[in-house]
Amino acid sequence: MSQTLSQKLSGRFIVLDGPDGSGKSTQIRLLAEALSGAGAEPMSVRDPGGTAIGDRIRQILLDRENNEMSVECELMLYMASRAQLVSQVIRPAMERGQCVLSDRYISSTIAYQGAGGMSAGDVRAVADVAVGGLWPDLTIILDIDPEDAFGRIATRVDSAGPGLDRMEMKALSFHKQVRRMFLEQARQ
Repeated sequence: MSQTLSQKLSGRFIVLDGPDGSGKSTQIRLLAEALSGAGAEPMSVRDPGGTAIGDRIRQILLDRENNEMSVECELMLYMASRAQLVSQVIRPAMERGQCVLSDRYISSTIAYQGAGGMSAGDVRAVADVAVGGLWPDLTIILDIDPEDAFGRIATRVDSAGPGLDRMEMKALSFHKQVRRMFLEQARQ
């Protein structure tokens, strides 16, 4: 007897990740709609954030006023938000048999804080503690050229969206390194 899609995805954890402007939020929404239409019960989350505590940490991380934040501080704040999200939302949803779809996860921290000088091994070690060993069943990395991504972000901002956040404001050279870090993860 073959399993239904809902049975196959029960308790699974899928991450969509990639550089700013790569379409993660759109693809998560479309995937959730498709899975719902096929009888699965997906739950979508965003990282950082997704909880009251995580949303406050997200505000600190993305606030343009916090431009002196060290990469080590960024790492710890991202992991704190993620620890809360895993504890309060992701694990309980998986235990209920839901398929959890996450807009970003540890792969983002490896790419962004890696572009800031952190080693992937150090990020993974801190992450393993923060998430209690909860790693995705599947991570999908979306790719986009940084110049094209900047164009998408500018369109979002121009259409009455929020201004650029602290990470989006970083130099093009930084975003090129972020892309390289994501592509390296995809190769691995």
